[in-house]
Amino acid sequence: MPGIIKQRLFTPGPTPLLMEAQARTLTAANVHHRTEAFRKILAETLELLKYYFNTKNDVLVFASSGTGAMEGSVSNLVSPGERILVGTAGKFGERWLSLAQAYGIEAVKVESPYGHPVDIEAMKQKLAQEGPFRAVYIQATETSTAVMNDVQALGEAVKNYPETCLVVDAITGLGTTDLRPDEWGLDIVIGGSQKAVMIPPGLAFVSVSEKAWGLIAKAKLPRFYFDFAKERKNQAKGETAYTPATTLVISLHAALEYIKEMGRENLIANAALLASLAREAAKALGLKLFAASSPANAVTAVCAAEGMDSGAIIKELRSRFGAIVANGQGSMKGQIFRLAHLGYYDVADLFAIVAALEIALVKLGQKVELGKGVRAVEEAYLRLVS
Repeated sequence: MPGIIKQRLFTPGPTPLLMEAQARTLTAANVHHRTEAFRKILAETLELLKYYFNTKNDVLVFASSGTGAMEGSVSNLVSPGERILVGTAGKFGERWLSLAQAYGIEAVKVESPYGHPVDIEAMKQKLAQEGPFRAVYIQATETSTAVMNDVQALGEAVKNYPETCLVVDAITGLGTTDLRPDEWGLDIVIGGSQKAVMIPPGLAFVSVSEKAWGLIAKAKLPRFYFDFAKERKNQAKGETAYTPATTLVISLHAALEYIKEMGRENLIANAALLASLAREAAKALGLKLFAASSPANAVTAVCAAEGMDSGAIIKELRSRFGAIVANGQGSMKGQIFRLAHLGYYDVADLFAIVAALEIALVKLGQKVELGKGVRAVEEAYLRLVS
């Protein structure tokens, strides 16, 4: 074995860090959050987040994981006795159901099998026949299964219900998928820092439409830390209601400047290209893709060969090459592995992980023609990139 093995992340969060953002963080240790210097940075960051989200709506920042913002989107919108509609097709869709249960809210679900997108027509039928619902909850990308949901079609339907908000978990959808919150009627959109913005975990972002603000003003569930109206009031002044993660905000500011210079559409196109190339490689190696339809750009889920535990592939990639790849979640653990494409990845990273995967499969006894997957990526790259 070689003396040096560099660890490389190929997981859908945390993702590889943008060095420009990390360099900015090193100078931020002594910045106090109740100063004009930080107020200026926060105000600029909030404007940059609007660009990143592709919205004119307010965007709030919380020191939390994305799940905190998911919880806030329940506690800020819903009152006791009201009902919600949930579209679920994986572990993160199921999280909406757990949050509703935690607050004693009745959730009506439309559930699709793992590997398939949520049935939007079934969601529309539930809206029309079983309402009223205060809110509809769904993922833009179901990261656990690498499937993309049609939030545009759902948004167009929810627009017809003035007392119902559409909430989209876009934690891995932002920066990987064309999302148009204002045009499509995505009332609350949620993001996280350890994804396509290429900085460490610890921040959650929430865009909130005027329709949502109107319903938030009437909601009666208890809330304290994740109080959207309180944060809106404070962040309008360049402050946060409680102590912010100052170094992460400063790192986020740098990352968003980088994204704006690159172009949001180019960040999305990068993820889409890598996902397309990864699917070509899997097929060339005789591996089945888990997403039966509507595959995501953020991550590609690949089925292990018959009779093989995906954990063995993951272990081989980590021990031999330092490549950290995600296993399946829940019932999919041991059946699939997931390669991420969101954030600070480029095509050379994909060449490397496909080559490493070929060797790992050979070492695990699979009949794989070395170079076949890499060649498929190279040929697809030459075909797709001028």
